Amino acid sequence: MVLQIEDLHKSFGEIKALNGMSFTAREGELFGFVGSNGAGKTTAMRAILGVMSPDSGRVTWKGEPLTFEDRQNIGYMPEERGLYPKMKVADQLIYLARLHGMDKNEAERAMEYWTERLGIDSRREDAVQKLSLGNQQRCQLAAALVSQPDLLVLDEPFSGLDPVAVDVMSDVLRERARDGATVIFSSHQLELVEKLCDRVGIVSRGRIVAEGTIDELRTSDTVDYEITVSGTPDFAAAGLSARREGEDSWLVTIDPADVEAEQRALKVAQAAGPVHEFRRMRPHLTELFRGVVSSDPAPEPEKSEEKRSGLAKLFNVKLFGKRGDK
Repeated sequence: MVLQIEDLHKSFGEIKALNGMSFTAREGELFGFVGSNGAGKTTAMRAILGVMSPDSGRVTWKGEPLTFEDRQNIGYMPEERGLYPKMKVADQLIYLARLHGMDKNEAERAMEYWTERLGIDSRREDAVQKLSLGNQQRCQLAAALVSQPDLLVLDEPFSGLDPVAVDVMSDVLRERARDGATVIFSSHQLELVEKLCDRVGIVSRGRIVAEGTIDELRTSDTVDYEITVSGTPDFAAAGLSARREGEDSWLVTIDPADVEAEQRALKVAQAAGPVHEFRRMRPHLTELFRGVVSSDPAPEPEKSEEKRSGLAKLFNVKLFGKRGDK
């Protein structure tokens, strides 16, 4: 199962929210979607869901355009969240499961499983508005997972969570990916994305500017080594580019094509004095992100009516804000 996003364009007036957005998310994969505010992440997710239609381009699932039936098999967690605050946790999850086509018994079993799995089973009879922010987040994730979807689209699922809740959510997302689901999520917590994701897409100005595994994104024309040595090594005499980072610390840049450069750097350092550290530097996702993203445009304007009607468009039903109107 593959989700393919191909050359999506979407404008809001003069603002181009999507400008050739293209990427692929595969079966059993955790795909991290990172970018500055206003880069186009949420707009792309809404295009996947059918909540918003792009001006051009297409979204396909398993090689075919997404249908209403396909979208019933998508678990969605919106950034602005979408739960009814006065509705009980259990009732809410059963209701949403039924919208996805599950019968009452299946929906109840799924609600019981996911509230227990996410540690909110003791809060089933509480209204969502009575929960802490972290438990509201867990409830929202349960709403996305309750139908056992093959595709999960999660917009900032870790926002505002404490470390324990982050670990719980991370474990659940890994579990769903191991079971074959395709998981796409956006996050500003780049260290978490780096740790959790199989592949990452970096978004800037409405398009993917870098995509791949962390190791693939780290690939560059040069390699940096951090060397700590008691002394003053003469790297230049060995044809090496180096700069002093501290009293005993040096950063040496090596051309990977020069197969002997690493050993020359080590020998020069040893000749200067005791070598305390000699390690290859691997840039973190934060550094990679800064390297490929310049200033992004202001966030795209969003219509309040479009937000209110999002779930109704997704499920092709009329939703109501009061518990009695089911």
